Amino acid sequence: MAYEVAGSVATVTMTTVSLGVAAKRALLRAVEHAAADDEVRALVLTGTGRVFTAGQDLAEHAAALREPAGDPFATLAEHYNPIVVTLASMPKPVLAAINGTCAGAGLGIALACDLRLAAAGARFTTAFTSIGLAPDSGLSASLSRAIGTARASELILLAEPFTAEDALSWGLIGRVVPAGELATVARELAARLAAGPTEAYATAKRSIRQAWGAAWPDVLDAERRDQSTLGATSDHRDAVEAFLDKRAPRFTGGGPDVRLARSSGETGS
Repeated sequence: MAYEVAGSVATVTMTTVSLGVAAKRALLRAVEHAAADDEVRALVLTGTGRVFTAGQDLAEHAAALREPAGDPFATLAEHYNPIVVTLASMPKPVLAAINGTCAGAGLGIALACDLRLAAAGARFTTAFTSIGLAPDSGLSASLSRAIGTARASELILLAEPFTAEDALSWGLIGRVVPAGELATVARELAARLAAGPTEAYATAKRSIRQAWGAAWPDVLDAERRDQSTLGATSDHRDAVEAFLDKRAPRFTGGGPDVRLARSSGETGS
């Protein structure tokens, strides 16, 4: 696992084809570090060569299945679930730059990211039913939310591979770029996000996640509270003034000013 920071953008690169215990532990440490680092305002997650990640290391999994006293599925609670929860809930944008093969838990990890772009030629598969399992890493929910239950059911039950172009047409990813340009495009997009209103991004991530299954009045009420809170941030206030002054806003990523929040009557959500 490689971890680097340039400006306010952290890049986590998965350097193994599949995810054994060591790689999963390293990935979890890396994304947790990025989430906790206030200097990091956006994260890029990518892979190496022609593989984003092929998911679980099946050789390691087979060895665990042969071990009478072992629990080969403890890795879900110990590794996969914390990884996807950290990616989905960290208060900053996460971009998956899918450079190649994205399979099984790797697809669940990619779907836990906020934005996804893929290299032309990248291949995807859910994989789980081909080895007699149902999905993990949140894929049973995140895939259907991304592309609808009917197509998600087909992809999960048949486990047939699909292309980056398929993923784009279904809405699973946001764009396909030439393989040689993926890293550059990802860095530029992440830098744009890192220069944006971090607090607004964090709130938007949370509201999108919580809106699924929520009653419509609850969604509206949550949006009202969120807007009132964000209205007390310097990012929002400067952006409004910038619009009126016909200049670019200056986003600093700071949270609400308590004095402004109190003056507007907002007590938090």
